[in-house]
Order: sequence, then structure tokens, then C-alpha cells
Amino acid sequence: MNKMDNEISGLFLECSCRKLVDMTGHMEMCLSRLTRAQIWERHGAHENAVGNLVLHLCGNMRQWVIAGVGGAVDVRDRDAEFSTDGGIDAGELIGRFAETVAEAREVIVSLPEERLTERINPQHGEVSVLEAIYHVVGHVQQHVGQIILVTKQMIEQDLDLTMPRPR
Repeated sequence: MNKMDNEISGLFLECSCRKLVDMTGHMEMCLSRLTRAQIWERHGAHENAVGNLVLHLCGNMRQWVIAGVGGAVDVRDRDAEFSTDGGIDAGELIGRFAETVAEAREVIVSLPEERLTERINPQHGEVSVLEAIYHVVGHVQQHVGQIILVTKQMIEQDLDLTMPRPR
């Protein structure tokens, strides 16, 4: 890799970690504002509860980054992520998510830039390590965005996650 490639690789890895940290803060804000009943509320079989989305994100990060990129054993039970219907409170969900993000960040931070083009198979098809990281960061942002929207609707307030605005 030349100097420019190394710089771009470093920026990508740093930005990926920063986005996961940002999403952890947003997740904590949402879960801390919801009751246990709200965390597990569904309006039909077609919906996932906030708690399911948190479990799903943890499973996805573990499979794609911690196992797929980092080489840990893949212990994901995807069906359980969606079939769980309670029993886990906000504090435990926040802890699981933060711990999973910390483990994923450890893998990303320690990643030699040369590995970004390496091919891996985290789930039903080969991707580059760069694609796997990009997938996870985008996936986390997508579902955290859903959780933010649902939280705003449930508590009937804005969360002022970016910049408080006069209303």
C-alpha cells in the first residue's frame, strides 16, 4: 500500500469506530427513556420490538466483525434475536450493546490496513473485510435510526440527539 492508501484506510477504520461510538450514545439515550414494556412492545407479528433490534445488532456485529473479521467463534442465534419477547431490561440491553460495540471496535482498531481487501465469508457469501465493516456500521445506523423514531413516538418528545432546537 502507498502512503495515500494507508491514510485512506486509517481514516476509514477511525471513522467506523467513531460512528459505532456515536450510535452507542444514541442507543443509550433511547433505551434509558423507555419502560421495559415499551422496549418489548410490538403492534403485530410484522414488527420487531426495540429489544429485538438491539439483540439483532449485537448478533450482526458479532457475526460480521468479531467472528468474520476478528476470527472469534460465530455463536450467533439469529432466530433468538427476533423471537425474544422480554425478560431483558434497558440496563442489560445497553450493557450488551456497549460491550459488543467495544469488542467490534477492538477488532477494527487492531486491524492491519492490508487486511481490508482480504476476502471473508461472515454470512452467505464472500465480501472484503472493508465491506464487512461498512455493512456493520451502516446496519447499526439503520436500526438505531428506527429505534430513535420509535422512541420519539412512544415518549412523544424529541430526543435532541444532535443539537437542541427551539420549538
